[in-house]
Amino acid sequence: EAMQIKTVLNEVEHFKSFVYKAVSLEVINDRKTLVADIKPRANAKPECSVCGKRVPGYDAQPSRLYEYPPLWGFQVFFRYSPRRVSCPVDGIHVERVPWSEGKEQMTTTYKVFLSQWAKRLTWKETAGIFKSSWDSVYRAVQFVVAYGLANRDLENVTEIGIDEIQVWSGHKYLTLVYQLDSHAKRLLWSGPERKAKTLLKFFRELGKERCLRIKFVCSDMWAPYLKVIAKKASQALNILDRFHIMKKFNEAIDQIRREEVKKLKDEGADNVLEKSRWLLLKRPENLTEKQTVRLSQIVKINLSSIKAYLMREDFQRFWEYKYPACADKFLENWITRTLKTNLEPMKKVAKMLRNHKQLILNWFKADGRLSSGTVEGFNLKAKLTMRKAYGYKSLECLQTALYHTLGNLPEPILTHRFCG
Repeated sequence: EAMQIKTVLNEVEHFKSFVYKAVSLEVINDRKTLVADIKPRANAKPECSVCGKRVPGYDAQPSRLYEYPPLWGFQVFFRYSPRRVSCPVDGIHVERVPWSEGKEQMTTTYKVFLSQWAKRLTWKETAGIFKSSWDSVYRAVQFVVAYGLANRDLENVTEIGIDEIQVWSGHKYLTLVYQLDSHAKRLLWSGPERKAKTLLKFFRELGKERCLRIKFVCSDMWAPYLKVIAKKASQALNILDRFHIMKKFNEAIDQIRREEVKKLKDEGADNVLEKSRWLLLKRPENLTEKQTVRLSQIVKINLSSIKAYLMREDFQRFWEYKYPACADKFLENWITRTLKTNLEPMKKVAKMLRNHKQLILNWFKADGRLSSGTVEGFNLKAKLTMRKAYGYKSLECLQTALYHTLGNLPEPILTHRFCG
């Protein structure tokens, strides 16, 4: 049986200068475990871990266990006594072995194995299933992400989306940059906070030549972002994110509704707006049948909240225009009418639209090709990832989790692919 296991290991994990000497069933940490002993081939010189050259051996260290993906429900370890080398250039070091890196006790194959499961399950669940630890899963994901970031292709990035997500409690943010090209939709970069220097760091790391290839940038109206985009990607068409524009409308409607509810309460009048928040904020097509009936009733009442709601629905026609000139005419007309009302939150939205009019009209110049829905889809996945990776409350851990899930990163090349 041991011979058969050795045959399987040589098939899926063959190492040129090493051989499997024996495979035994042993008890380690009170568990039955498969242990595969590895020995160097006769006359095979060890490899210097610094320069990578084959050099004479110096001595051997005590045997180490390197964890490998489980087989038939058994935990599996490679057991090997690493040699120290006497390198004429770099001095005395422990040799480089092909199945692991440095002092790591997990094989590279096991790291990739764990990281693949960590995409499907929470890190805690992954650790529990494979009798590992949360920290081991984190290190596995960290290794795969570091490899992926170092080996990914950044040469054909022409469309990007920039947004931020709130992390944990308080006003703590991560700036996220997504690639939105049809051939590659992925998380490109993340950085702490949402400041100008945060986004500047992304463009510096991307490099001047790659920045010049960017044709479209989808962003919100955050002033520091707009300034950096204008400076570092001036040739690109900056398109203001439709989702964020409509979000400003909803915030204005909600503010008017809250103020009106308070006013009705102070006057002792019937609160006809009770439980009406989502009626006013939801898109009509997303309302339930019951909500649609209720909305049709309250829109007949002459309230500021209803006026604001109808103004937002009227503005939705803006996105249906095909020509920028026609859209511009409609926008100016809508802004003028809104500024004549006494609805301050909506007037604030109108002023915001006028201040950013050219950037908003860029949406039509791009033929609506950049969908804010893609960015929002990524943001939703980012929030789910934050929940799945729950454990360490550090930005580094969170960024690792996001790159792992959303970065579409290349993985280390293995002799055998495990099905996850």
